[in-house]
Amino acid sequence: MLKVEDINLTDWGFWRRPIEFRHEAFKALRWEPGLVLFEEPDIVIVPQGPGYYALTRHADVVEASRRPQDFCSGKGAISIPDMPGDMHEFFGSMISMDDPRHAKIRRIVSRAFSPRMIQRFEDQVDEVAEQIVETVAAGGGTGDFVADVAARLPLKIICDLMGIGEEHYPTVLDATNVILAGNDPEFVPDSNPEALALGLLTAGQTLKDLVEELGRKRRAEPTGDLTSALVNANIEGESLTDQELGSFFILLVVAGNETTRNAIAHGLDLLTRNPEQRALLVADFEARMPGTVEEIVRYVSPVIWMRRTATRDTTLNDHEIKEGDKLLLYYWSANRDEAVFTDPEKFDIMRDPNPHVGFGGPGPHFCLGAHLARREVTTMFRALLRRLPDIRSNGEPDRLESNFINGIKRLPYTF
Repeated sequence: MLKVEDINLTDWGFWRRPIEFRHEAFKALRWEPGLVLFEEPDIVIVPQGPGYYALTRHADVVEASRRPQDFCSGKGAISIPDMPGDMHEFFGSMISMDDPRHAKIRRIVSRAFSPRMIQRFEDQVDEVAEQIVETVAAGGGTGDFVADVAARLPLKIICDLMGIGEEHYPTVLDATNVILAGNDPEFVPDSNPEALALGLLTAGQTLKDLVEELGRKRRAEPTGDLTSALVNANIEGESLTDQELGSFFILLVVAGNETTRNAIAHGLDLLTRNPEQRALLVADFEARMPGTVEEIVRYVSPVIWMRRTATRDTTLNDHEIKEGDKLLLYYWSANRDEAVFTDPEKFDIMRDPNPHVGFGGPGPHFCLGAHLARREVTTMFRALLRRLPDIRSNGEPDRLESNFINGIKRLPYTF
């Protein structure tokens, strides 16, 4: 086993190592009795902070998640350094807020997702998935699964949900790729911190401007889309500001698009690499697909971590925590915790129970879109396996170089 002192989660070189090496490193961290402190990245544009503790065990991640009063999100949930101004909220929206403001936004958004609207868009998921598969079936039998399948479904569903026209799809996709690019040179050719910050802000502003313009139109002339419901919602005198609408849209397209497309892409690769699991699924798809979705999310952990900050001196499962300490909740590691999951390195669609934290831990920040994500993954594989029963990945996935998103940029396929 690796020695803990040889592991540096802050070093980008660590995230370029083979995925098996990284899993071994997190296993070593899980077996370390205490919490390990890592140096923060030096990004120049803000002062280097005091460091962060890596929560790698399932019990620690769950406990920190269910205690938002002790471990807050409002000081930054998606960045290790304390970013300047409202940059963390600009990109994080609800996930970078605490109550009561978090409760207000979530209450308005939850009310906008009415049963009627959810049913309408769930029906559309079926239609869009069938269209995507028919287009693939008419092709040459090979291609890039991310571009041809995995990226198309969540992008269209989210844009249609918000009322974003098809002409804006490339803009939305490009902006989300930049925001979650990590350190990948394909999307971040200039790794200079100032250039990186400018690129992030520009991409975020592009999405914010797009939805705010649409919001102004929907206030004047409401339609049946989610934007209309959001901008015209008034819950006990509370409504969304333009800034809150823009930040929510960034969260929706980034979280809903990137994570679902990666779950779908990883799913095909996992079912190809584990033919016995694929055979189990095909033998009784409707009964076994719910478990398959949960196992894909556990095994992949599309979002690798989220940050919390201690609001006071406290303890976390007997670990001493000081006010201001930064904690990174490594879902990626918690979902492989041997204390919770039997044979965690095995992809097992029959795993039961499966208390993964791939949609976040318990508490107020559990993923609001988990239901839609499950529906999209299920519907996409139902359509694929019904129409193209022999479709499979055909080569190694081209992985995103990121310490935050477990992404696949390209995945060759054949049928």
